[in-house]
Amino acid sequence: MHKVTNVLILLKSMIYESTGPLETLRFAKHYSEQGLNVNIVLFGPMGVMLAKKDKAGALEYDQKVDECMNLGVNIMCCKLGSSLVGLKYEEMISGIEMVEPEAIADTILEFSQKQQLIITL
Repeated sequence: MHKVTNVLILLKSMIYESTGPLETLRFAKHYSEQGLNVNIVLFGPMGVMLAKKDKAGALEYDQKVDECMNLGVNIMCCKLGSSLVGLKYEEMISGIEMVEPEAIADTILEFSQKQQLIITL
């Protein structure tokens, strides 16, 4: 049986409008605590909003993002999606990487070729 060592979580859901962002962070934390390498990709104009720092609301998204990154979770934010909503790199949570859409496509292909876990929320 093939062993999964890497997890790729693709988030396209908007904060406040779905449980997808919270599930993404919970899954990332859970898999990271199990010793797996976890990568989150925020894409599309809604998914990238998780990268924005100092979001308002009762849910402490920024803190949960920091917790994941402190566990070694790598978070990438799509430059195209960010440009569509006017999200600038300076407005993002520190430590989140801004990447071109082609880098996301390459990452998905790499995980697929290595038969690793890919989750879309």
